[in-house]
Amino acid sequence: MTLFSCAKNSKIPLSIKQNEIHLWQVNPDNITQPELLNKYKELISDDETIKQQRYKFSHDRHDALITRAFVRDLLSYYADIAPSDWRFDKGEKDKPEIVNPPLPLRFNISHTKGLIICAITLENDIGCDVENTTRSNDVLAIANRYFSSIETKELFSLPKEEQRHRFFDYWTLKESYIKAWGLGLAIPLKDFSFNITDTLVEKNTPFIIKNAIRLSFEPHRVDNADRWRNWLFYPNGNGQHRIAIALRAKENNQNIAYQLRCFSSTPLLGYQALD
Repeated sequence: MTLFSCAKNSKIPLSIKQNEIHLWQVNPDNITQPELLNKYKELISDDETIKQQRYKFSHDRHDALITRAFVRDLLSYYADIAPSDWRFDKGEKDKPEIVNPPLPLRFNISHTKGLIICAITLENDIGCDVENTTRSNDVLAIANRYFSSIETKELFSLPKEEQRHRFFDYWTLKESYIKAWGLGLAIPLKDFSFNITDTLVEKNTPFIIKNAIRLSFEPHRVDNADRWRNWLFYPNGNGQHRIAIALRAKENNQNIAYQLRCFSSTPLLGYQALD
């Protein structure tokens, strides 16, 4: 996978090619202007407002509002549709889909403390996950319970200081896989395994990308690894967040040279392409 950039601080429309993945990000903590937040409230649907208001804590309501505005705004860079006019429904696998899309855009969103992301592509199933690696969970106990035997063996063979970081590698990859399917934890996490080759790393600013990742399945899991491509991202170079993307093509895609374009956005104000 290769990275390239376009104009900065831009409001110009975007196009996307069949072999491209666009990865968008926004930091909700940086958006506090009351007038801008009020504009976000005006463009989301009544159903989205009801769901957003169900959150108990104000910071969760804040992040939910920005998430919905973020997705609507970025989609409008690809088609001549106002952010408020996009309509969404649950697809056949209960995954959010665009109603009557003007082009075959597929997207998936994820959020964690301090970062919201959205992955965009054409036609193929896509899933993404972002995690804040500073959270205080007992991650090794989670791994021991939910990861495959292949993954736990590799994880616990690492030096202690590396185990926590490897946990988030596996966790985000697994989450992105089940999100691409749209089936959530209906797919047991032990039914599939990732193998990560650390030696093949693309170093870019502001991302470090790991793309030497192999997917395999337990014998009873019906799937085809040749249709999947998986990537790990270490954004901003500080190790605080981990991002994974899973793409499931309609046929073997192992020889396709995918290109990644990365964007940072402030909804309704514009975006900045990341080198």
